[in-house]
Amino acid sequence: MATPVPSVTPIEQRGYAHPEVLVSTSWVAEHLSDPKVRLFEANEDLLLYDTGHIPGAVKIDWLHDLNDPVIRDFVGPAGLQKFLRAQGVDRDTTIVLYGDKNNWWATYAFWVLQLFALPNVKVMDGGRLRWAEEGRTLEEGKPSYPAGNVEVGPRSDARIRALRGDVEAHVRKQGKLVDVRSPEEYRGERLHMPDYPNEGAVRGGHVPGAKSIPWAKAVDAATHTYKSAAELRTLYEQEQGFAKDDDVVVYCRIGERSSHSWFALTYLLGYSKVRNYDGSWTEWGNSVGVPIEK
Repeated sequence: MATPVPSVTPIEQRGYAHPEVLVSTSWVAEHLSDPKVRLFEANEDLLLYDTGHIPGAVKIDWLHDLNDPVIRDFVGPAGLQKFLRAQGVDRDTTIVLYGDKNNWWATYAFWVLQLFALPNVKVMDGGRLRWAEEGRTLEEGKPSYPAGNVEVGPRSDARIRALRGDVEAHVRKQGKLVDVRSPEEYRGERLHMPDYPNEGAVRGGHVPGAKSIPWAKAVDAATHTYKSAAELRTLYEQEQGFAKDDDVVVYCRIGERSSHSWFALTYLLGYSKVRNYDGSWTEWGNSVGVPIEK
């Protein structure tokens, strides 16, 4: 007998500030044939898409599709527009992102798209794991769509992105920081995630003053979906003393795990000023002249 899939509280009943940015697996299933909806799968494991994906979904290769090939930065508006148009995205298309690792990379892609303030972008709550555990259809092969006409405007990084200099200034004014890595990374006992190879950081520890709030604490482990707003407020506000009007910087290793926490703070709790430091520990832990704590 198949193991029952744990039920989830409907998104609109979880008390989020902006529930419209999340859609359920049921919503996606109902819109698989909707020409105004385009699904994108963004995974840490770049080979996973080819083993089976939601019907009609397009793959985002986070290394090649979202990043500049020469400098450590993201694509510009022309590059992103070319990519999205090639996947049939129009001006009125709703983009829905999902992926592995409880949507690490889906929220990372969401954050990158918001550097360009793209409208109509959503995340499928629960990601690949939730879809698969519900026994829903996966297909192989790569879909093809007629060229779209979406227009991508200039990037506006400062709203939601922190660079190293911004973080240094934030530390000096004793601003709120969230380290979403594992406790072992935060304490400086590891230079990388458990079961991962060393990815180049010279020093271990954390940015001075940062609170340790691992990204996975925002997820219901049984359903792979985001916890309710009440549970998230307990995590950030009652346990760590954060407030909705705080100026917050989140970081991890390269910005992917912290984008998951940025999404929770910004859209689910309604914080108005949260920036993701995508340079994160691979930059801070290797930089000359910046302080660390252990």
